[in-house]
Amino acid sequence: MRPNLHRMHIAVAGNIGAGKSTLAQKLAQHYKWEVFYESVDDNPYLEDFYGDMHKWAFHLQVYFLSTRIKQVLDIQATEHTIIQDRTIYEDAVIFAKNLHASGHINPRDYSNYLNLFETMTGFVKPPDLLIYLRAGMPTLVERIEKRGRDYENNIKLDYLRKLGETYEDWISTYNKGKLLIINADQLDFVARQEDLGKVIEKVDRELYGIFSDSKDRA
Repeated sequence: MRPNLHRMHIAVAGNIGAGKSTLAQKLAQHYKWEVFYESVDDNPYLEDFYGDMHKWAFHLQVYFLSTRIKQVLDIQATEHTIIQDRTIYEDAVIFAKNLHASGHINPRDYSNYLNLFETMTGFVKPPDLLIYLRAGMPTLVERIEKRGRDYENNIKLDYLRKLGETYEDWISTYNKGKLLIINADQLDFVARQEDLGKVIEKVDRELYGIFSDSKDRA
């Protein structure tokens, strides 16, 4: 029997199409957690952004930041364990950073955005466990095509590739808490129950110390 631990905040990070929402949903079913999903279907800027990144990048990032800070504050106020689809940190250190480097967010707006981000994150705690889904380009493209969101047809491969590189840079220095890296290219936790079981075993080790090895990586 697992020990009765305090409520926890688990977060799933990864590139577009890595399988974050699916894994969050699968783990929530198994552990009886609540899922906080990223605001995608009701996002008023996302479709416009993929049609014209330069025009809508700053608006999109401010929207994501505002909805994410509300999520994190709600998570901190709950008495039960939450699993979150993407973290507030990714908004700034992955997406806004990449859009600024690509020239889609100008230096003045980027500076204001970072000031806003730093102020907001001063009021939140990092997740107790960050699960990073590492996925290569073939996996990302296949899953994006499979889910069939019309606006994602405009995603450029170079944009996905740059996001992936930025993710790897971030994860290589992540030190805010426990980190579990899952190779999404090798594990299909949707089609193969045994693969989901492998992920659950690794989550158990990180959270509950079963056969404890906090450095274990998938």
